[in-house]
Amino acid sequence: MLLIGCVVLGTGVAMLLTADLGSDGYSTFVNGITLSTGAAFWIANLVVGVVLVALAMFRKVYPGIGTVVQVVLVGVVVDVVLGLMTTPDHLAWRAVLLAAAFPVLALGIALYLGSHTGAGPAEAAALAWDPPVAFKWSYSVVQGGGAIGGWLLGATVGVGTLAVIFLLGPAVDLAARMLRVDLHQATDPPGGDAA
Repeated sequence: MLLIGCVVLGTGVAMLLTADLGSDGYSTFVNGITLSTGAAFWIANLVVGVVLVALAMFRKVYPGIGTVVQVVLVGVVVDVVLGLMTTPDHLAWRAVLLAAAFPVLALGIALYLGSHTGAGPAEAAALAWDPPVAFKWSYSVVQGGGAIGGWLLGATVGVGTLAVIFLLGPAVDLAARMLRVDLHQATDPPGGDAA
């Protein structure tokens, strides 16, 4: 589930980026940091990811092998798929590509989180709320906060960014219910006994 989910998620991210109508809030935040500090994107991405995963650990959402696999494999898949796709010339086809990206993204996130091997940075932040909030809403808040932060730091937002903020969390929740998987991760540290 983890590997399939990450490949599907990477494909969805590439579709979102190829539509060129706005990125997800997390990437917008990382891009804003790169624009305002001059740091390389991968460095900013690594720092933000480590901070979010560390903060999630305080709420007993622990990283696992899936946390690392998600970051690495999704990045590789995005790179490969972006090399195979080109942004359509017409806005209507870009909108179709954007709309098609959402079920792919939702399926990928639901599968990889459903593997219970560890959440990636944005998903870990969404799962670590106290008191707990339904993923479909907490994920929207995380994506929205990232988009606002990135925009304030100089990054561009678009209709795709807004669609991610308002639609992706509920779409992941729907995909998880259809697949009958639980999005929540283990609340014991790796190697610890479940209570």
